[in-house]
Amino acid sequence: MKLNCDMGESFGSWQMGHDAAVMPWVDMANIACGFHASDPDHMAATVALAKQHGVMIGAHPGYDDKPGFGRRHIPHTSPAITRLVAYQIGALDAICRLQDATVSYVKPHGALYNDMMAHEEVYLAILEAVAGMNRHRAKPLALMILARADNSRYQALAEAQGVPLIMEAFADRAYDEQGLLVARSQPGSVYHDSQRIRQQVAELTSGKVTTVSGRSLALQADTVCVHGDNEESIAVVKTLHEDIRS
Repeated sequence: MKLNCDMGESFGSWQMGHDAAVMPWVDMANIACGFHASDPDHMAATVALAKQHGVMIGAHPGYDDKPGFGRRHIPHTSPAITRLVAYQIGALDAICRLQDATVSYVKPHGALYNDMMAHEEVYLAILEAVAGMNRHRAKPLALMILARADNSRYQALAEAQGVPLIMEAFADRAYDEQGLLVARSQPGSVYHDSQRIRQQVAELTSGKVTTVSGRSLALQADTVCVHGDNEESIAVVKTLHEDIRS
């Protein structure tokens, strides 16, 4: 099981997260590409940090929405989403090339991620962007999506485009009976207790998750999303890193 974390989300004089402190404990860095957050300087600094610690680099594209941090749903046509995603992947790829680093995968951010999982046409538009970028790469970019109880439809669509998938679960989010994340607006949707988070990651490593009703549900994930927003969360990530490798 790999740990992934959203990073490089500072821009200008505005600081977000504690990238330097959390980078040594994760396997995959989802680096913001300038639309929902970040800028060329912060992207470059985060790439250098990931390279220093041998962490895989992923593009983290979102809607063009810095005021809303990419968490607002913004209607787009499918071709516009394809261009939006390709543009941001290309920006991070250019920054990586300056440092002899490589983008390995794509994880959409915020509302774009949610729209991808809720609307097949958005997913197809993102697949088209990744597949288009892959035509010029020796090793294809993978696309990270939400691990669900049944992802067979999304898997088939990705295979048709030749895009590898990475299945993602969440360490601190509650799951419903369909293997979907409980909406943040619902009570108990986000876990804050470190022991509960450790328990969930241990379950996910074994291919299952306990739903909000207490049912054990099979859920196959390749990676777990963690956060490094404060000192407490960084300590949890370090503990999870040690748990997985023990």
